[in-house]
Amino acid sequence: MSEARGGLVMDVPKSRWPAWLDVAQSTSGLLLALFMWGHMFFVASILLGKDAMWTVTRFFEGYYVFGTPHPWLVSLVVAAVIALFVVHGALALRKFPADYRQYRALRRHMKGMHHADTTLWWWQVVTGFALFFLASPHLYIMLTQPGSIGPYGSADRVWSDGMWGLYLLLLLAVEFHGGIGLYRLAVKWGWPGGGQTARRRLKALKWGLTAFFVVLGLATLGAYAQIGMEHAEHYGERYEPGLEGGR
Repeated sequence: MSEARGGLVMDVPKSRWPAWLDVAQSTSGLLLALFMWGHMFFVASILLGKDAMWTVTRFFEGYYVFGTPHPWLVSLVVAAVIALFVVHGALALRKFPADYRQYRALRRHMKGMHHADTTLWWWQVVTGFALFFLASPHLYIMLTQPGSIGPYGSADRVWSDGMWGLYLLLLLAVEFHGGIGLYRLAVKWGWPGGGQTARRRLKALKWGLTAFFVVLGLATLGAYAQIGMEHAEHYGERYEPGLEGGR
């Protein structure tokens, strides 16, 4: 880049930091989205029955390696996710409107352009902002109470602790944010190639995946709520497979 000073043209080297920060944001977002999908399948194991969910929980607690469960292993994973969440959020803030003037300019631009991808970016910003408040309580609980994860513990949290409302909003925010993010990431880095046809197919795939995970999440949340209602009188009791009623 050239810069004129006192009639002289000076070569000023371009900073690579914006590019590196963009790569870091893309990478952290991709990792979080992949974790989100994996996490959804893990918690959805309750749809296969209490024993299936108990087995998945014990797997992540190292039960099948050490012979006894170690919930702190779950806390380590959650701590890594929190760190990634914070880094990704901090990097994403670079592109948020910094003040009301920038916000108004952006809204005027959106209304004038009527560009679908710009609208998607705006909803990504809105859902990302919401996730600061919706994801934090859930991550804190998982970090500090990993031993409570299980068919009854999770169901009690959803129903008896009244967390179903938070989890419903969290489900919608994270699935829309993650789906839009992956779509924009693919477009940004040139996959699956240029052209309007490829982009339309990619967008259709994005909405299909979002719909699938929202439906899966709603079914999973409903299953935990049903178990929580049935287990309300035994709140705090842990599930043990092979016993009548899990008790």
